[in-house]
Amino acid sequence: MAHLVRGSVLRFLRARNLQGFDVYLLPYAEYRNAGYILLDLDHFRADVLPRMRAHGHEPCVVLETSPGHLQAWIHVSTTPLEPAVATVISQRLARAYGGDLASTDWRHVGRLAGFTNQKLERRTASGSAPWVKVVEARPVLASAAQDLLHSAMQVIAQHSTAAPRRLHPALHVNHQTTMTPQGAARIYRSWMKRWHIQKRFPQVDWSIVDLWLVRKLLALHIPPTQVEAILRLGSPGFPRHHGDPEDYVRRTLARAALLAPRPVLFDSYHRRSHAQ
Repeated sequence: MAHLVRGSVLRFLRARNLQGFDVYLLPYAEYRNAGYILLDLDHFRADVLPRMRAHGHEPCVVLETSPGHLQAWIHVSTTPLEPAVATVISQRLARAYGGDLASTDWRHVGRLAGFTNQKLERRTASGSAPWVKVVEARPVLASAAQDLLHSAMQVIAQHSTAAPRRLHPALHVNHQTTMTPQGAARIYRSWMKRWHIQKRFPQVDWSIVDLWLVRKLLALHIPPTQVEAILRLGSPGFPRHHGDPEDYVRRTLARAALLAPRPVLFDSYHRRSHAQ
C-alpha cells in the first residue's frame, strides 16, 4: 500500500486515468489469493450490505464504482488461500448476494478509489466519467470467515472424491503423443488470456510469465517433460535472448518447484475491461 502514497506513483496513475485508462488494485500473493474476496455487485438490492453483515460476511471495503454499482472486498483469511478455495468462496458469495458470477475467479481485480471509471456505459448524462468512491472501509475480518473456509474445503474434497481430477480445458493433451508447436502455443495463450496478461502488463516480461505458467502446470500435475515442451514450443519468441535455452528451461522448472509465494501489493491498469 505504501506504493500508492508516493507522489510519483499517484501522478503516473492520474495521468493514465486522464488518458482513458482504468485503474485497478489487487491484494497480491503471487500464485495464491491474499485472503480477500471481491464481490462485484453490478445490480444489487438495497438490503445487500445489511444482509452480508447479518450473515457474518461483512465487507472490509465497499466502493461505489459508478452510481448504482458497488464492489465489496471481504477479508476471509489472514494467510494466503489456494486458488480453488478462493474461487469456491467467491462463487458462493456471488450467488448469495447477486454478485457477478463472471467476476468470481480467485484473483479478480477491483477498481481503485480516487480515480474515474472510464467504462463508456457508466458515463454521466454530461458525458463525464464517474469517480470511484469509498462507501465504507473497516479493518475487519469477516466473522463467518472460518465457516466459509470450512465449507469451501468440503466442496473441494467432495469433488476430488466423487470424480477423477479434471484438468483445465486448455490442458486436455494426450501425454502419449508428441507436443506440437500449435498445441503448446494454444495452452500458453489460454493461460495468458485467463490471467489477462497483455491487459495488465503493457510491456510483458516473458520470463515471469514463463515462471507463472510452469508453476501452474506443475501444480496441476502435468509431467515435467510435458511442461518443458509447452515452455519451449509455446513461449512467445522462445528462446528470445537466452544464450543457453536448455539451461533456462531447467532453471525455470527448478525455481517454479521451489519458489515460495510472497505477498505483495500489485496495481494494474488498462484501457478497457469487462469489469465494473
